[in-house]
Amino acid sequence: MTDKLKQQLTEAIANKDMATLIANIPYATFIGIEGLAIGEDFIFKLPKNDDNLGNPTLPAIHGGVLGGFMETSGALYVMMSSEMLTVPKVVDFSIDYLSPGHHIDSFARCTVVRRGRKIANLSVVAWQTSEDEPIATARAHFLLK
Repeated sequence: MTDKLKQQLTEAIANKDMATLIANIPYATFIGIEGLAIGEDFIFKLPKNDDNLGNPTLPAIHGGVLGGFMETSGALYVMMSSEMLTVPKVVDFSIDYLSPGHHIDSFARCTVVRRGRKIANLSVVAWQTSEDEPIATARAHFLLK
């Protein structure tokens, strides 16, 4: 990692600038993830995109895209909350699909369940119309370095 990139990422984390972090993760930009800092919390958005459909008949978001959105949101959350300059490695990721993700904007919120010296355990909830009606939940473990 170059010194310029380190400085850019350090400033992005300090300023809670999610766009800069997202721009450095190709998959995040490919599916269109957006991030918003609300105080000390972060909300992630997966905008409606025809390329993210898995079943155009319903239409519904592809399960892999939804899982990738939630996993990437968790990684970004760990980067912001731990001030990491590299994308944390996934140790374990388990997702429960609760209902189809319709062809509208989707959102995710991450919560740290437990953070140790080496591993962070997160809970990730994805929803579309109301946070009280999740479309998927996930448990994730990330390696802290």
